[in-house]
Amino acid sequence: MLPPVLNSSPPVRPAPRRGPKLLFLAVLFGVLLNYPLLAVFDHNGRVGGVPVLYLYVLLVWIALVALTGWLVRKKGEPEEGT
Repeated sequence: MLPPVLNSSPPVRPAPRRGPKLLFLAVLFGVLLNYPLLAVFDHNGRVGGVPVLYLYVLLVWIALVALTGWLVRKKGEPEEGT
């Protein structure tokens, strides 16, 4: 009979649950990009020659991409190119 083999690999941690956070993020940005808030920024004002509404939509979109990327990136995973 063979002796029992000891498992020398590190314990596997379960993946973090990102579903509720991603759902919250989707709802938040759905609200930010919906009529009532868009109407607040829909006027003739300009910032640096850019209409305020366009600037608002661009900044909200950049925030959505950045927060989603930060949220789904796996911790402890090396970044590309390093």
